[in-house]
Amino acid sequence: MDRVTWRTQVLSNHLNQPSMSSPLSPNPCVGFSPPELSEPFEFDTKEMRKLLDAHNLEDRDWLFGLMKQSKLFNPREAGGRVFVSPDYNQSMEQQREMTMKRIAYLLDRGVFEGWLTEKGVEAELRKLALHEVIGIYDHSLAVKLGVHYFLWGSAILFFGTKRHHDKWLRDTENYTIKGCFAMSELGHGSNVRGIETVTTYDSNTGEFVINTPCESAQKYWIGGAANHATHTIVFSQLNISGKNQGVHAFIAQIRDANGNICPNIRIADCGHKIGLNGVDNGRIWFDNVRIPRENLLNSVADVSPDGQYLSAIKDPDQRFAAFLAPLTSGRVTIAVGAIYSSQISLAIAIRYSLTRRAFSVTPKGPEVLLLDYPSHQQRLLPLLAKTYAMSFAANHLKMIYVKRTPELSKTIHVVSSAFKATLTWHNMRTLQEKTENRIGPLKGEYDVQSTFEGDNNVLMQQVSKALLAEYIAAQKRSKPFKALGLEHMNKPCPVIPSRLTSSTLQSSQFQMDAFCLRERDLLNRFAMEVSERQKQGESKEYSVILSYQLAQDLGRAFSDRTILQTLLDAEAGVPSGSLKNVLAMLRSMYALICLEEDLAFLRFGYLSTDNVAAVRKEVSRLCGELRPHALALVSSFGIPDAFLSPIAFNWIDANSWSSVQH
Repeated sequence: MDRVTWRTQVLSNHLNQPSMSSPLSPNPCVGFSPPELSEPFEFDTKEMRKLLDAHNLEDRDWLFGLMKQSKLFNPREAGGRVFVSPDYNQSMEQQREMTMKRIAYLLDRGVFEGWLTEKGVEAELRKLALHEVIGIYDHSLAVKLGVHYFLWGSAILFFGTKRHHDKWLRDTENYTIKGCFAMSELGHGSNVRGIETVTTYDSNTGEFVINTPCESAQKYWIGGAANHATHTIVFSQLNISGKNQGVHAFIAQIRDANGNICPNIRIADCGHKIGLNGVDNGRIWFDNVRIPRENLLNSVADVSPDGQYLSAIKDPDQRFAAFLAPLTSGRVTIAVGAIYSSQISLAIAIRYSLTRRAFSVTPKGPEVLLLDYPSHQQRLLPLLAKTYAMSFAANHLKMIYVKRTPELSKTIHVVSSAFKATLTWHNMRTLQEKTENRIGPLKGEYDVQSTFEGDNNVLMQQVSKALLAEYIAAQKRSKPFKALGLEHMNKPCPVIPSRLTSSTLQSSQFQMDAFCLRERDLLNRFAMEVSERQKQGESKEYSVILSYQLAQDLGRAFSDRTILQTLLDAEAGVPSGSLKNVLAMLRSMYALICLEEDLAFLRFGYLSTDNVAAVRKEVSRLCGELRPHALALVSSFGIPDAFLSPIAFNWIDANSWSSVQH
């Protein structure tokens, strides 16, 4: 029977159905079947979760349970399950109120204990783990706490000295003081050095005087400022005896204990946003606000009672760099939070695609599961592999951050800049693939990650400038590279085979060679182009700006290569067996999808057109290899069912008429 005849018969049968006693009599309908019944796990998902979360699994599960217990976290029943997630249909004012109630609930149960007063690697890792779990529930809640603990609190911790620690840290940890972080201004965001707020010193009274001299100097988009913050860290130019000493950080009170705005302070609400409406962003003006001399955070520089400027760091550039330390912790938490958001969206999307069917390939055959379509595999499984790779990269970033030393400062700055940009861009790309249910609001919640704590494009240029500085230093010293993973530059240039077979493409040696070849060549090209522009009379700074295309390509190459190395390190630490085999598949998919997506490999001739075609074919083949492991891979994320979405489970029951009545 041809398809036209078959379709005509189907329509005829439909139109000429015999009468039934009830129009709602049971007929064969689409049914839901849990994917676990047909998708066996071939590796230990608990062991995989240990690799992904890396630390504090018991603390994470404790906090998941704590949130599921309270009605404050908006539990609702759907499809026979209970789910918790914020109610994004609430007004801005209601969402802000719920954020504060949830903070109070978590505070009472000791979640924030030791976040600022306990020292050491274990305390920092616990804080990061709990903050990650909070972000899985609600980005607004995580951002509100991030501003208070990781920006305001870290500024006091890093910029302050014992007098500040003794006075402010305990009350900050207990949320008696509510802090915010006033760095960005209407006229200056990424260019912190250009901020226009001015602070002078009055030696007669021993006070600093903070002033907003013009409208572009108003502090802008300050999280926590609109409603709740009692204090802020003010970043301001410090003018001593007519000389500008550059940007410094001060503590200023902006509200009293009853929530009344302090004298000479003006605050405006930034209003409703496309996301993060649980965070009260505001604008602040300072009208000659006087603060005690002791409120200068003085670990880098100080002012004596008689008005003398004192600093052990004489170089203004080095002094300015020291003032940007808290932004590193912000970039770390943003990068990690982006990956957990990607995990949520992929867990929902893949579980749904393993139960939802559409169209049949034969006239009377069953409809096909979404994830059995090669096109759907191509949409989701490369993103899954990237999310795995970037999960290991995020763990690497956390570890170098919590074990930081002065010698690691440059590495942490460069890696956190690269990963913050790469991981947040990846998250938005991942969220774009699915819009149903919980994922739609997440797009509005996470879009801002591309710009706050450093615009991603600017951060990538900073990465390339740091690599260029290493290149120039190595050339001048005639010594080998020994930082930022550039040691591969000391070895002979890798050679890519003229014909790439499947086994070659899945070889970790080939994958790393390809990534190193790209980074090496782009760094050489970038250095050469900047040098040529300088020879033509341009300044070094402007030459770098004009070479922005190569700078962006180089930043991506550095990030991709560093991420691949973290995945290789994770794979190397696993004994032979099914877990290692799956990691190898994910590593190959990650490497090859990077080769396919980055036009630099074709543009600069690292791969021939035939080899690019071979890469594309291998990506498709790897999709088929990863398909049987899809459910196990998202189950390994360890995110409790309650923190996903009804559409990830029995989406038929969750959308039934009885659920509407309920």
